[in-house]
Amino acid sequence: MKDIDVIAVLQDPVRRRLYEYVAAQGREVGRNEAAEAAGVARTLAAHHLDRLAEAGLLESGSRRLTGRSGPGAGRPAKVYTRARVERSVSLPARDYRTAAELLAEAAEEAGLDAGLCAAARRRGESLRGAAAPCGGLEEAAELLASRGYAPHLEGDGEGEGGRERVLRMRNCPFHAVAERFPPLVCGMNLALLEGLLGVDGPVRARLDARPGECCVVVEASKDNER
Repeated sequence: MKDIDVIAVLQDPVRRRLYEYVAAQGREVGRNEAAEAAGVARTLAAHHLDRLAEAGLLESGSRRLTGRSGPGAGRPAKVYTRARVERSVSLPARDYRTAAELLAEAAEEAGLDAGLCAAARRRGESLRGAAAPCGGLEEAAELLASRGYAPHLEGDGEGEGGRERVLRMRNCPFHAVAERFPPLVCGMNLALLEGLLGVDGPVRARLDARPGECCVVVEASKDNER
């Protein structure tokens, strides 16, 4: 199926809501959960979820949602996750990915990491404009969501035994190039977000790569922790 046909599958509003919900979870989602989130019947949700899987927008599998095994554990249920395949449409055809990879290769061979990071930080500052540095993790989440990073908060930050609250991102807008040139592109991404969020405000960006997610996380600045 051509990319334009795949994207056309999302034209149905119910199907699009289901896709957006599953994609936002970062984990396997069952039919009942997806149906409840989209406000539709389970049978209708199942139809649309399978259609999304057929189009390659979702991946499907099965597991026992009860967490139990053995007799009485119930039958495995069908579950869905966002597919990792990238889809794009350009009319007329354009190939910015090849250009980006060639530029990244040349920059890496020439040792231009520092110059690239400086340019990325300036671009982030330019995007922020006259606005003050980002005021907190919630504000940072809204800003990063608008730029396609699919952020989500992790950790409760409560007490000595609690996990530190960090903002992780399920999507890297530069994923295709970052896979080939990780140090170069991840450094660029970090510098871009430093400029966008501000380096002297309540939040800071740092590198903390994790499989399947953006290499940058955002956390409260140490100087602003209570």
